[in-house]
Amino acid sequence: MAEQPRCPVTAFDHHSAEHAADPVGAYRKLRSECPVAWTDAHGGYWVLGDYASVFEASRDDDLFSSARHESGGDGLAIVIPKAPTAFHIPIELDPPQFRSYRKIVNNVTSPAAIRKLDPVIDRFVTGFIDEIIETGEADLAFVAGVPAAVTVEWLGLDASEYKRYVDAMHTLVSAPPGSPEYNHAKDVEVPWVEKTVRAHIAARRENPADDATSAFLKADVDGRPMTDDEIYSILELLISGGVGTTASLVTQSLVWLYQNPAERQRLIDDPGMLDIAVEEFLRVFSPTQALARTVTRDAEFRGVHLRAGDRALLSWASANRDPGQFENPDTVDITRWPNRHMAFGLGVHRCAGSHLGRAMAKAMIGQVLERMPDYEVDLDRIVPYPDQGTNAGYHSIPCRFTPGKRRGAPLFPAKS
Repeated sequence: MAEQPRCPVTAFDHHSAEHAADPVGAYRKLRSECPVAWTDAHGGYWVLGDYASVFEASRDDDLFSSARHESGGDGLAIVIPKAPTAFHIPIELDPPQFRSYRKIVNNVTSPAAIRKLDPVIDRFVTGFIDEIIETGEADLAFVAGVPAAVTVEWLGLDASEYKRYVDAMHTLVSAPPGSPEYNHAKDVEVPWVEKTVRAHIAARRENPADDATSAFLKADVDGRPMTDDEIYSILELLISGGVGTTASLVTQSLVWLYQNPAERQRLIDDPGMLDIAVEEFLRVFSPTQALARTVTRDAEFRGVHLRAGDRALLSWASANRDPGQFENPDTVDITRWPNRHMAFGLGVHRCAGSHLGRAMAKAMIGQVLERMPDYEVDLDRIVPYPDQGTNAGYHSIPCRFTPGKRRGAPLFPAKS
């Protein structure tokens, strides 16, 4: 059989150091040369970079499948290459099976449910800032602890152990595959997460509480209770998303606000602008850069020939900077509206945690601007994620600011 024509890409690899150095430029080049392009990296995959292609593919679950194997374990996953994590429900299922599980997840991530978490979010944002506010200098990346702690407590786990969840799940998307940090997360921290979360599920079966884990245990899927494996799959997905994406968004936003003092002052003077500003930060700093699909059948798609089993990377980050959809797409306009970005994906798999992510981002950026309004970042010492293929952001953001006062009690009191 003759080789199907494929639009060539020169050494494109979204996990490479070259890509990490300038992901915006790499995707801009792809969009201009070949919006649906093929690369031989990681066994070969398509890269969908323009808004129209990503929009169409993300809504066509029949052609672009999110599912792993039906048995759940080792099939092709929604990241390239596959991460050493559990089969994730519901994001790695296709309709119609997907819908029963997503309905259950929606019940605990709806706007009304997330509003009940506002006091929890405020407590952790306040507490993490309290830890550094009196010093006048800090690593602004401390904000990464907030979404991890909120997510862990929301599930009923011990929030004081938030850093281990970050070391496990966030490292898998911010460190290069095969690096020592990545391997430590894979071999040590991920197994710790599984052991801890599975023990938590068992404990909640015996003694339910007012947390999201107990809500999943009470729920029925297609007329039956979920198994421990199904609940673990959902919880690991929520942890994986919760510890990384919001931190990615907020660290990038805070660095940009330092670099653009007039825009920072506008938000300080009018905090009511923050809602629309966060939407623009979501567009330009797309915390989840891209996710993968598997092609289900031979087909022609936007001028290229797809084959059954091909992998496709849907780049939300690239689509969000497509000049065919957004005027001056590389300009951050904190008043841009409407803003039809794809930062949370699109279609049935649109991120279920979008309401929680927005709430945490707004609270974190808002309180930093209120309590540390004059923070100055040492741009020469900031440390970006070495891998920007799945999440973008910063591991370290050294800064100085005028010291302030604590507002609350210690975040994690010493245990007796």
